Amino acid sequence: MLTVSRLRYSFYTDDGLREVLKGVSFRVGDGKTLALVGESGSGKSVTAQSILRLHDPRTAVQTAGDIRFNNEAISSRSVMQLRKQSVGMIFQEPMVSLNPLQRVGKQIGERWEISNPDRQEESEKRALNWLTRVGLRSPQSKMHAYPHQLSGGERQRVMIAMALITEPELLIADEPTTALDVNIQAQILRLLADIKAELGMSMLFITHDLNIVRQLADTVAVMRDGEIVEKGSVNRIFNHAKHPYTQMLIAAEPDPLPEKLPSAETILEVEDLKVWFPITAGIFKKVVDHVKAVDGVSFRIAKGSCVGIVGESGCGKTTMALSLLGIVDGTGKAEFAGVNLLALNHKQMQPYRADIQMIFQDPFSALSPRLNVAEIIAEGLLVHTKLDDVETVQRVVSVMEKVGLDPETRFRYPMQFSGGQRQRIAIARALILEPKLIILDEPTSSLDRSVQKQILSLLRTLQTELGISYVLITHDLAVVRAMCHSTVVMQAGKVVEISETQQLFADPQSEYTKKLFAAEIRKYGE
Repeated sequence: MLTVSRLRYSFYTDDGLREVLKGVSFRVGDGKTLALVGESGSGKSVTAQSILRLHDPRTAVQTAGDIRFNNEAISSRSVMQLRKQSVGMIFQEPMVSLNPLQRVGKQIGERWEISNPDRQEESEKRALNWLTRVGLRSPQSKMHAYPHQLSGGERQRVMIAMALITEPELLIADEPTTALDVNIQAQILRLLADIKAELGMSMLFITHDLNIVRQLADTVAVMRDGEIVEKGSVNRIFNHAKHPYTQMLIAAEPDPLPEKLPSAETILEVEDLKVWFPITAGIFKKVVDHVKAVDGVSFRIAKGSCVGIVGESGCGKTTMALSLLGIVDGTGKAEFAGVNLLALNHKQMQPYRADIQMIFQDPFSALSPRLNVAEIIAEGLLVHTKLDDVETVQRVVSVMEKVGLDPETRFRYPMQFSGGQRQRIAIARALILEPKLIILDEPTSSLDRSVQKQILSLLRTLQTELGISYVLITHDLAVVRAMCHSTVVMQAGKVVEISETQQLFADPQSEYTKKLFAAEIRKYGE
């Protein structure tokens, strides 16, 4: 189906061409799945985008190699037809890839209309069908929503529906399940497997999650620094990996869970937190009902501890976090430093923002494309401190080193980094103010396991050294095990269970929690 031979790709820089792909070769067989794995920045996404010639020719160039689809070389003419009908692509960051000015139903239908101009009247029906098939709740109403009105996981499912609506021969999936909780992730993986069997579709599956590779792939290609270092069947790679880098990826897992709470002192106490969004109707926009995004959530955080918030996409995790920061309006009590944060207006909240930082789920949307990395990371210092230029640079360099970024890259812009590197930039921006509380919204979802382990270790070290407290929002229960002293389980805006993490994993009480844990066990093949 797809053959890539000795592909070399370079980007234009001030110092000339910089080669990022160094003779990459692989094949995707008819009806087969090849998993392309490796750490962030290894060249996986560049490889996928080069197949469909998605790079700007003014900034990137293919210097050597051959790409063939169904034994025919991909030309500038044929690539347009491939994009329309034969190849679908799921991009890594849905918020960036979706049009913020169009409703999602329109965007999905538009893909069908472009590929089938003589059957445009079917677009709405097919869009609704695919939103249903990818597991989106209330698909009829979500058809009329804008991307910003959906959760991260819901936006990812919209992207998947858009890629599959034309039933392509080849699907290129770039981290398609990164933002999804384990239940929906399992549904999507089953869906992709079913569609692959039904259509005889081939897949190039890009991921840093080796546990997904075990379930889905037929063969594996491992990338590092723009090169394929090892290829083989799933069984051979996982059971008899030869290259040290492959062995390191397979062995990388987060460190064990902390044993006990470091302190009994409460830093944040949340009681009966509610975030209700009004539903209006009629010419006078009368409120007829409410969307109860967060409905009576209560929990406490001890100083220097970490509380995990888990649940399916759309259950209210991120909305709850945004209300604590005053970004969305909420009612109830969120007591921090003797003050109810929910009762403060924007001006009154300002003094507390240095002490409460947030790392957002989608780093590309959260980072200004107009600022370089040094300016992004230092922005908080300029607002909340009076450091001179030399001290500011020293702080920026220090925090970049802590999160595994090369300080020499600080004058580059976010678009010049991989998804995992952008997430580390976001983490550095939050850490530089040394806050008392950090709200982490899926902070490692776009990171490969080895880098994820480094970041989690860093967060725990900083927690020990500085006494920082965390609210960790995640769908990855392995991260919960590694980070959280206690865990809150949410469903449909409500808390269904809350307990110390070790106790929760040993003896979950609610049926919903048991369902979540069962899905995680299936994911890891235990």
